[in-house]
Amino acid sequence: ALLPREWLYKLQYPALFFSLLLLLITLSPFAPAINGAKRWIPLGPVSVQPMEFVKIALALYLAYFMSSKQELIKTFSRGVIPPFAVTGLFCFLLLLQPDFGSAVVLAGILFFMCVAGGTRFIYLFFSLALACAGAMALAIASPYRLRRLLAFLDPFQDAHNTGYQLVQSLLAIGSGGLFGVGLGQGTPEKIPAYYNDFIFAVVCEQLGQAFGVLLLAVYVLLILRGVTVVARARRSFEMLLGCGVLTMLGIQTFMIVAGVIKMIPLTGVTMPFLSYGGSSLLSCMAMIGILHGASARAQENLEEDILCVRG
Repeated sequence: ALLPREWLYKLQYPALFFSLLLLLITLSPFAPAINGAKRWIPLGPVSVQPMEFVKIALALYLAYFMSSKQELIKTFSRGVIPPFAVTGLFCFLLLLQPDFGSAVVLAGILFFMCVAGGTRFIYLFFSLALACAGAMALAIASPYRLRRLLAFLDPFQDAHNTGYQLVQSLLAIGSGGLFGVGLGQGTPEKIPAYYNDFIFAVVCEQLGQAFGVLLLAVYVLLILRGVTVVARARRSFEMLLGCGVLTMLGIQTFMIVAGVIKMIPLTGVTMPFLSYGGSSLLSCMAMIGILHGASARAQENLEEDILCVRG
């Protein structure tokens, strides 16, 4: 929030290359495999998940690219290929971990920032079609993703194996009722990764479905407040960066909630501010700091305008 605007404008390439380096380290022998995935870098007693900082780095780069190259943004060779290539590289490295859900988040950031930046609709349409086709191909080609997709279609058919996570999530939400079984009560340990991927199901079980709806309303208010900040931004860089931040918060919240209530297949992303994980919390606080800094600058500009009018 206190970072000078000039520094923020110069962070895109250092942040991009640093996050790329971190992702490459996760794929090296130095990073351990946890539950079949290599997403963390051990640093003594703690672990860092680079993906949480890749999102911010990509948003910084896309905001810089689209704000500084407005005259080229509608061309294919110089306005579309560079941001798509950079995002594609990060998505490819995430799929190698494997981390399909995070790759979807990065693709969503690219799509919505391209919409805000003014990319031609025809390019966005074909890229969305290719992305959907690629996601379907990856789901079919990978046995564990195919099992997850089949479990989404009918989790109760194999409730003790492939559908176990989703079945337990639905049972937890249903058993909580309207007002829950009480904080710290219930059986969250029955749900794998209940402190992370399925945290919303635990909230609904212990505090009730009414509290779950209230929690979602808080997220909606946060995003609406962010939209107000973005709308008041005078510089296209801040507007686009704000769009990227709101996309991250919105997509992750939707994906985790929709996953645990069986609206979409489970993707394994974190719920902003609520899921366990220091890297996730740090990145979310950084996103809010970016929005807060933009809001403060917008307020300063408004006060200057008022003084000018009075003068």
